[in-house]
Amino acid sequence: MALDYPALLRDLKYETDLLVDYLSCSAELAWDAKTPADGWAIRDQVSHLAYFDDCAHLALTDAGRFRVEADRLMALGPDFPDRVAEAHRHMSPRELLNWFDESRSRLLTAFDTEDPRRRLPWFGPDMSAASSATARLMETWAHGQDIYDALGVEHPLSPGLRNIAHLGVSTFAFAHRLNNLEVPTEPVRVELDAPESDGVWTWGPADAENRVTGPAEDFVLVVTQRRHPDDTKLNIIGTVARVWMSIAQAFAGAPGTGRPSRTGAC
Repeated sequence: MALDYPALLRDLKYETDLLVDYLSCSAELAWDAKTPADGWAIRDQVSHLAYFDDCAHLALTDAGRFRVEADRLMALGPDFPDRVAEAHRHMSPRELLNWFDESRSRLLTAFDTEDPRRRLPWFGPDMSAASSATARLMETWAHGQDIYDALGVEHPLSPGLRNIAHLGVSTFAFAHRLNNLEVPTEPVRVELDAPESDGVWTWGPADAENRVTGPAEDFVLVVTQRRHPDDTKLNIIGTVARVWMSIAQAFAGAPGTGRPSRTGAC
């Protein structure tokens, strides 16, 4: 998949604007609503996005200082995102929304003049600036999904789904290593139905025995650990594909626990 960096930044801004506009119209009481993320309310989802936007900006502008701050944070333990959320629960909804809006605007401005190939530090492996922007898009979509789920509304269709799906495919080896599993040598073919079109997005060799096919949004829900594979329309064939979908993780940090199946299947 060839990278269109300006289009990626447009997708990130679009997903950002959707979430900011929706949160701006939400009643302040709604910010304390529980989300599917255990122990997190809507306010925690927003503080998480704002805080790690600031981290991404620091990685862009001062790699040395970022590494010091990242080491300090990770030394708190694998639950450091929960600690970040707890530390900002005193903030009002307006303060949180302004923080996120301003941090994201500053980050988008920095990304706009950045070399997309430049390597940047992060909490997991180093990544390119383009991958950092893709990660912020993925995080915005995923945490936005938790917010929309909490309020019982449909997640508006995002033009950035293909970039998030690509990140999900690209983290195949990372997800296995994160879970102390040997990275399989057998390839997996991924064929995803593009939303609102007859197109199909593909990765991997066409003749691979292991396959994941189905709606693009369902694949993204699984690789961001917002849905259990059993609760999607994905067709998963082969042991390698099934194991991957059970541990797929497009985000950095400790191994995620995923979401339980709503259907009650194993």
